[in-house]
Amino acid sequence: MATDALTLTDVHSYYGDSHVLQGVSFSLKAGEVLALLGRNGAGKTTCISTVVGFLTPRRGEIRLFGEPISGLTPEAICRRGIGLVPQGRRIFPSLTVRENLIVARRSGDGSRKPWSLERIYDLFPRLRERHGQLAGSLSGGEQQMLALGRALMGNPRVLLLDEPSEGLAPLIVAEVGRTIALLKSEGQSIVLVEQNSNLALDLADQVVILTTGQCVFDGGIDEIRANEAVLTQNLGVFQGH
Repeated sequence: MATDALTLTDVHSYYGDSHVLQGVSFSLKAGEVLALLGRNGAGKTTCISTVVGFLTPRRGEIRLFGEPISGLTPEAICRRGIGLVPQGRRIFPSLTVRENLIVARRSGDGSRKPWSLERIYDLFPRLRERHGQLAGSLSGGEQQMLALGRALMGNPRVLLLDEPSEGLAPLIVAEVGRTIALLKSEGQSIVLVEQNSNLALDLADQVVILTTGQCVFDGGIDEIRANEAVLTQNLGVFQGH
């Protein structure tokens, strides 16, 4: 049986004395998209921060393709193949578009076609047009493309996307969705944190819903679409699919 791309087992994370993640467990299959959903404050970003090493879990285990990574530094976790597009984008505003991409360059593991500067420019032609422009002067949508491109330049085995559509106009949100769908079609393993549940459900193979730091749903996309009560109760939304 194939090894899962990312596995969390009974993960507990704290901010000081505040017990935020309370026994979170889920697995991302290789080449699939897992949508991590929940209301504000449910623990989604804390979960992402724990996976990338910004927070060290007090209990539990995180594995990347079977290899334990919990407790490693963020740099070591990145080198092992976790890529992050953080909430709020966090591009380097005083560097050019090209410099933002080059600084993140890391060779891949050879399992898929590697990401290069030219491939990123082919994916996002607007970044090619603005390659010499300071990143801080880009529009919000262009900055999100740059944040995605920067993460891909690290040739990640697993890509974590934390609220990639936040604050973007609907046309740009649709473009972000198309990009994620393209990455999925190329076999990229993705964890997608999204408030835009329609976007998330359109892209996901699997859905995990967090409420107050605990998993209250973990199942396939067809299962969640058939369970409107779970969506309404935990997300406050009704899906018309």
